[in-house]
Amino acid sequence: MSMLEVHNVHKSFDGTEILKGIDLTVDKGDVVAILGPSGSGKTTFLRCINFLERADGGEMIFDGERFDLRTVHRREIARIRRKTAFVFQNYNLFQNKTVLDNVTLGLTAVRRLPREQAKARAMDALVRVGMADKIDSYPSQLSGGQQQRVAIARGLATEPEIIYFDEPTSALDPELIGEVLSVMRKLAEEGMTMLVVTHEMEFARSVSGKVLFMEGGQVIESAPTAEFFADPKEARSREFIRGILQARQG
Repeated sequence: MSMLEVHNVHKSFDGTEILKGIDLTVDKGDVVAILGPSGSGKTTFLRCINFLERADGGEMIFDGERFDLRTVHRREIARIRRKTAFVFQNYNLFQNKTVLDNVTLGLTAVRRLPREQAKARAMDALVRVGMADKIDSYPSQLSGGQQQRVAIARGLATEPEIIYFDEPTSALDPELIGEVLSVMRKLAEEGMTMLVVTHEMEFARSVSGKVLFMEGGQVIESAPTAEFFADPKEARSREFIRGILQARQG
């Protein structure tokens, strides 16, 4: 049984259709890279399946339970979110709280864990992302890469079944991208199920097992990663990959 299936996801903003019926299946341990040009609907899709946006239509099957994405109740959303984590482009850390407090806050305030249990989970997560030596620092004292690693730790501390990453390196200076991708690579090796919207093609090629290629709010091609990069079936996919290679060479 798949961990996550979404079918026929639709979303419009101000009368403009952004998602035109997106389907996706994710198995436990999968790393799925969602690729495509800017404006293709990748982030909107990710936000819809984590209920940061309300889809206009579509269905989700998560851990064997079926949900209507348009009418799903807040209690059901809360139950699903207890099994997921979301890593944003711009970290979304509380600037007036330390690293440790940023990671423990959701555990104590939302999940009602005792402070010591939350702290133990937070420390374990911070060790995993290489940030255990910064627990008393504030976000303003950290580099962008360090802040994003704290954001990943915040997600890990909730012990999610799946983590959604929305362009996790897009806000970073080039020299800081590697440290975040290294953490994500390690999580993939540990078997974490991950859904990653990214422009980092080398990461997608070397770490993901599946690619969902989107354009214009539609899935143009869905394929195993090796197959997508070596022998894409669709002309638009071939053009996309060729453009990436030319940009890299130029």
